[in-house]
Amino acid sequence: MEFTAKDIASLLGGRVDGNPDAKVNKLAKIEDGESEALSFLANPKYTQYIYSTQSSIVIVKSDFEPEMPISATLIRVDDPYSAFAKLLEIYDSIQKSKVGVSAQAFVAANARIGKNVYIGEFSYVGDNAEIGDNAKIYPQSFIGDNVKVGANTTLYQGVKIYHDCNIGKDCMIHAGAVIGADGFGFAVQSDNNYKKVAQIGNVVIEDRVEIGANTTIDRATLGSTIIRQGVKLDNLIQVGHNVEIGENTVIAAQTGISGSTKIGRNCMIGGQVGIVGHIVIADEVKIGAQAGVGGSITKPGSVVLGAPAIDIGRFKRSIAVFNNLDKLSARVSDLERNMKNTMAEERK
Repeated sequence: MEFTAKDIASLLGGRVDGNPDAKVNKLAKIEDGESEALSFLANPKYTQYIYSTQSSIVIVKSDFEPEMPISATLIRVDDPYSAFAKLLEIYDSIQKSKVGVSAQAFVAANARIGKNVYIGEFSYVGDNAEIGDNAKIYPQSFIGDNVKVGANTTLYQGVKIYHDCNIGKDCMIHAGAVIGADGFGFAVQSDNNYKKVAQIGNVVIEDRVEIGANTTIDRATLGSTIIRQGVKLDNLIQVGHNVEIGENTVIAAQTGISGSTKIGRNCMIGGQVGIVGHIVIADEVKIGAQAGVGGSITKPGSVVLGAPAIDIGRFKRSIAVFNNLDKLSARVSDLERNMKNTMAEERK
C-alpha cells in the first residue's frame, strides 16, 4: 500500500517538513533507506545517516535541527520511536487483514464460523468446532473436533489444536505450535513395560495469550491444562499435562514444565529452566535462566537461580566462593603441608 507524508503525519499527529505529497510503500532502517521507503531517527547515534539516506520520508523529533541539507521529507513528532512503533502496528494489521475461507480448506458442515474469518489453504476445521469473529487461521493448520477458537485470535501456519481444546479471544499462536497432544502418562508394569494412561482432559487457553513457534502444551489426564489470561510463552517451550500457569506470567524459550505444577501470577521464568512436576510456584516469582527447580517456591516475589535453584542471595555468595575455589584449595594444601612440617619438627 502507498501513503503520502501528509497521510502519515495525520495518523501520527505530526508536522510535515518538506514535500507533503512524497510517497512511500515500504519501511526501512535509516542506514539502509531506499526510494519510497519510510524510516525514523530516534537514537542520536544514527544522526549521520539522515544526510545520506535514500529514504523518501524520515520521522524525526519535533525539535531536530539538521546541520546539513537533507533530501528526505521529514515528519516531526514528539517521540519518533513511539510514532514508528504505531506505524509498525498499523502496517502489521494491514498485512494480517485477510478474510475468507479458501476453497482448498476443509471445514466440517457442522462447524460454526464467525464473521470476517480467514481460513487459509489446506487448513482443517473439524466437527462442531467454533471459530470466533475476525479469527485468522493460516494455511495448513489443524482445528480438531469440538475446538473453540475465540474472536480476534490468530493461528499461524501449521498450528495444531487437538480435539476439545478451548482457545480464548485475542490470542496469537505461532507456527508449529501443538496444543492438546497427549501428556506423558505411563504406568509401569510388572514386566517393566509401560502401559499408556489415556489422556482424556483438554487444554484451556484464556484471553490475550501469545504462544511461540513450536511450543507444545499437553492435554490433561483428567480436567484441564490451563494457561491463564495474558500469559506470554516463547518458542520451544514444553508445558506438561495438568499444568496451570497464572495470569500475565512470561516464560522464555526452551523451558520445560513437568505435569501438575501450578505457577502463579506475574512470574518471570528465564530460558532453559527445568521445573519438576507436582509443585507450586508462588505469584511474582522470578527464575533465572537454566535454573533447575526441584521443589515448591512458596514465598511470593522470590528470585532464584542455579541448579538446584536457590535464593539469589545464597546463589551469589556460593558463586563468589566457587570462583575462588582454586585459591582456597591451594591455601588448604599449604596449611596441610605446613602442619605436617610442624608436626615432624616437634617429633624430632
